[in-house]
Amino acid sequence: MTKLSPKRHGGVTGLCYTAATGSIPGKTSNNTNMKIKHIICSAVTISLLAAGLTACVTEKEEANEGKEGKANKLEAQAKITKAEAQKIALDRVPGGMIKECDIEKEKGKLLWSFDIATPGTKDITEVQVDAMTGQVLDVSKETAADQEKEKKQDEKGEKK
Repeated sequence: MTKLSPKRHGGVTGLCYTAATGSIPGKTSNNTNMKIKHIICSAVTISLLAAGLTACVTEKEEANEGKEGKANKLEAQAKITKAEAQKIALDRVPGGMIKECDIEKEKGKLLWSFDIATPGTKDITEVQVDAMTGQVLDVSKETAADQEKEKKQDEKGEKK
């Protein structure tokens, strides 16, 4: 513990610290203040970083929920279920296997779109089924080159 003792320096009497702890008057409180400021700044920085990361994750989740939510809303409007539409599409491509399925609104019509792979070929058959009536709207073949071109167009559309 630091002792205060009356000292006389150049004709002035006052209280001075003894050198028991080697501390300078006021120095201890300055160190404490600096440590508190450092802790507060660190806490604020960590909080801001955490908030920024949370915002990034939330935006991605909202984008995914947006796609799923849109598909769910469209599916709720459809009179033909996904399973029924799959059966109709597969009847048009015997031996085929569904690789991708989407529900979308195109030219004012709600439709199921299926990409169906056929064994022994790299081509994909796209079958579009009206989601309200079950009528086959379109059957078209896509070569591997067509698929690559469509994939690039889809990626450009997602970036916008």
